[in-house]
Amino acid sequence: MIDLIGKSALVTGGSRGIGRACCLMLARAGAKVCVNYRVESPSAELLVEEIEGAGGEAFALAADVSRREDAEMLVEETVHRFGGLDILVNNAGIWKGSAVEEMTDAEWDETLAINLRGAFLCIRAAVPVMKEARAGRIVNVSSTAGQRGEAFHSHYAASKGGLISLTKSLAVELAPHGITVNCVAPGWTVTDMTSESLLGPERDGILAAIPMGRAARPEEIAGPVVFLASDLASFVNGEILNVNGGAVLVG
Repeated sequence: MIDLIGKSALVTGGSRGIGRACCLMLARAGAKVCVNYRVESPSAELLVEEIEGAGGEAFALAADVSRREDAEMLVEETVHRFGGLDILVNNAGIWKGSAVEEMTDAEWDETLAINLRGAFLCIRAAVPVMKEARAGRIVNVSSTAGQRGEAFHSHYAASKGGLISLTKSLAVELAPHGITVNCVAPGWTVTDMTSESLLGPERDGILAAIPMGRAARPEEIAGPVVFLASDLASFVNGEILNVNGGAVLVG
C-alpha cells in the first residue's frame, strides 16, 4: 500500500544502522535515495550497490550535516540528480557518554551540532524546494532520551529533545505549504552505535526495562519512518511516533 514511485529522498547518516534500514525500505517502496554519510564511504557504496541490484536508484554523498555548506550541497545535489526533493529523513547523529561535570565544551558542541544543528540546516535548505513543489515530508529521528532524559548523556538527550520541539514548531509553520513534519523516537535499537552497551554488562538491565524483552531491529524503526513519508500519513503532522517496545509510555 505504500507507493513512493517517483519520489526522491535524502537520508542523512544513511550508511549504517537505522539510516541504512531507512534507505533500503524507501528504495523498496520505489523512492530514489541519496545516501548521506560522513566517514563510512565503503558502507555507503555497498548500500547503493544493494539498492541498484534490486532495481532501485540511489547514490552516496559525503557531507557533514553540521556544516551549512555541506547541508546545502546535499539538498542541491539531490535535487540535481533526481529533479526534486520529496522526503527528508534527518537521521544523522552521535551518542557519546560523559558525566556533566566532566563534559567538555567541545563534547557538548559536537553533539548539538550534529544531532540538532544538522537537522535544522538540512531542513532550512530543503524547505524552499518543498515549498515550490507545495509538498514534502520531513521525518526527524529523535530518541526516548529526548523524552525522559538520559543520565551521563545529557548533551545527547538535550539534542534529541530539541529535535522534538523543532518538529512540533515546524509542523505548524510548514503545514500551509503542503509540508508535514513528524518525528520517530526510537528506544534501544541494535546498531553499531549501541553494540557496546547491548553486548556488555548493561545488557540485562537494558532489556529488563523493555516490556517486549528485546531491543528493536533497525528495520522496525525504518518502517514507521517510511509510513510517515508516505501518503498513508497525509494527515499526520507534528506527531512524535514512539517505537520503543513499551519502554517509555508517552502520548
